[in-house]
Amino acid sequence: MDNTVKSYERPPRFSEAEWEARIQLAATYRIFDHLGWSELIYNHISLRVPGPEAHFLINPFGLHYSEVCASNLVKVDLRGNIIGNSDWPINPAGFTFHGKIHELLPEGHCVMHVHTTATQAVCCLKEGLSFSNFYAAQLYGKIAYHDFEGITVHRDEGIRILDSAGGKPVLLLRNHGPVTIGCNLPQAFSLMWLLNRACEVQLAAQSMGAITAIPVSVLEKCAVDSLNFDPQFGAGRDVFAALTRIVDRIDTRYRY
Repeated sequence: MDNTVKSYERPPRFSEAEWEARIQLAATYRIFDHLGWSELIYNHISLRVPGPEAHFLINPFGLHYSEVCASNLVKVDLRGNIIGNSDWPINPAGFTFHGKIHELLPEGHCVMHVHTTATQAVCCLKEGLSFSNFYAAQLYGKIAYHDFEGITVHRDEGIRILDSAGGKPVLLLRNHGPVTIGCNLPQAFSLMWLLNRACEVQLAAQSMGAITAIPVSVLEKCAVDSLNFDPQFGAGRDVFAALTRIVDRIDTRYRY
C-alpha cells in the first residue's frame, strides 16, 4: 500500500500560514468523523487564522464533516461576516459562542463543540461530570457549566456562555453538549477526547452501581500531572499527528 501523502498546490488567495491552518482544521473534521463524533451537518470546530486580523475558520454549513476540506472552510470576522468568497454559509449557532470566545479570550485559538451521546448525556445529569475515573481526574478544576437557554442562535447568549466558562478550558452546556477551548488545536482536541472518554466511563460505571470516589488530593495531583496540558510534552500534538496519519491513509483530498 502506498502511504504517501498527496500534496495539493496552495491556492494563491491563501497565505502559507493560513493554508497550514486550513489543512490542520480540515484534518480535524475528518478525524472527528472517523471517531464517530460528527452530527449530520451540525456542530462546529473553529480555529483562529494566523496573522494580525481577528479572523477565524469554521465549517461550511450544509456539508458533512467528511466533505470539509481546506479550501471550503469559511473565514469570518468577529461580527460573523464572511471574508472572501464562500459557496456556503456558516451555522449561526456556531458563531454565537465561537465568535465571542475568539474575540475576548486571547488564548482561545481553537474552540470545539460536539453532541456525542456520552458527553450530552452527562450534560443532562444534575450532578454533571463525576471526577471518579482516570480520564475525569485529569480534568479536575477545569470544568465549568452553563445553563440551557435553548438553541444558541441568539448572539447575546455568547457573552453569558463566556462568563459561565470563567476561564476554564472545558464548558458543559447543560442539557446540550460540551465546549473545549485550547491555545492551539491539538490541546482543544486533547481536552475533548479526555472529556468524551470520562463521560463514557462514567455512564458505564453508573449503570453498574455505586462509584468509588477519588480523594481530592489525588484529583489535584492528576490534573497537575496530566501531560495534555503541558506544551513541553506535546499537549496532544503527538496524538493529533497520529490521527492525522490515519485520515491521510483513508483520503488526502481534505488537503485541497
